[in-house]
Amino acid sequence: MMTTALPLKKPDRPEEPVPAPPAAAARERRAARRRRSVREHLTAYGFLCAAVLLFALFSWWPIIRNVLLSFQHVNFATGSTWAGLANFEKLFGDPLLATAWRNTALFTAYALVLGFFVPFLTAVLLNEFRHARAYFRILVYLPVMLPPVVVALMWKWFYDPGPGLLNEVLRGLHLPTSQWLDSSATSLVSLVIVSTWANMGTATLIYLAALQTIPGELYEAAELDGANLWQRLRHVTVPQTRFVLLVLMLLQIVATMQVFTEPYVMTGGGPEDSTVTVMFLVYRYAFVYNDFGTASALSLLLLLVLAAFSALYLRATRSAKED
Repeated sequence: MMTTALPLKKPDRPEEPVPAPPAAAARERRAARRRRSVREHLTAYGFLCAAVLLFALFSWWPIIRNVLLSFQHVNFATGSTWAGLANFEKLFGDPLLATAWRNTALFTAYALVLGFFVPFLTAVLLNEFRHARAYFRILVYLPVMLPPVVVALMWKWFYDPGPGLLNEVLRGLHLPTSQWLDSSATSLVSLVIVSTWANMGTATLIYLAALQTIPGELYEAAELDGANLWQRLRHVTVPQTRFVLLVLMLLQIVATMQVFTEPYVMTGGGPEDSTVTVMFLVYRYAFVYNDFGTASALSLLLLLVLAAFSALYLRATRSAKED
């Protein structure tokens, strides 16, 4: 008996994917890019939020806390109570407040005469050197790397009216010696010299970097016109570095208005309160008189003065630049 062979069934082949229309493929690519962009932005904002939180915790929160303390009678043992404007009334009734502001203003004025022009002239001089420029940069910046207290103690020995270095040099030159820190006439200027010597390195390097961005063709043209060194400095160097000069002047004023280390370490506010500054008075209220409320009020007052001055200064410099 013959059997009929059934035809073999071909195995099922997987269906080939149907290509998506061009419009749908473009939408899928845009959606993938959008999801990838969202993931990248979320990661970036995550890191940014962490930095902002840390900055707010260690920078903005102390400022807010200081504002609150300035309106309270502070007692860290039993808790603080609301005082209103009592801390400010006590502060303005202190006759030492006017002395502290006067000394701070004088210190800032002296520091502008020495601490502003000396670094700039030093940078101009270093910019003229053709050899050993790196060595002189290190030499100028070296005092900045010393701890401020070490600098103050070292200069306190220099100023010693007995065996101090400065008076020994004056004796060797047969010149009259000075009391330096022990005289109210010279104590504040002596502190300004210390502050200028310790901090001029940073400003000098910034000025030097700005000077090196000035095109050499300007100096060559000035020399061809017969300009001397002073004329080149006045008509080329200063206008080309004007922005840096204005910014550093503002930063220096803000910094010198908060001077504390030199009076605290070297003079203790004396002689005759001639070196009591605003920040030194804040220290006295907080850690000598144990009156943190009044200390916070004075620091808030200093903050407002510096903020108002900075705003007026920036407005004035912006108007001058636009003119």
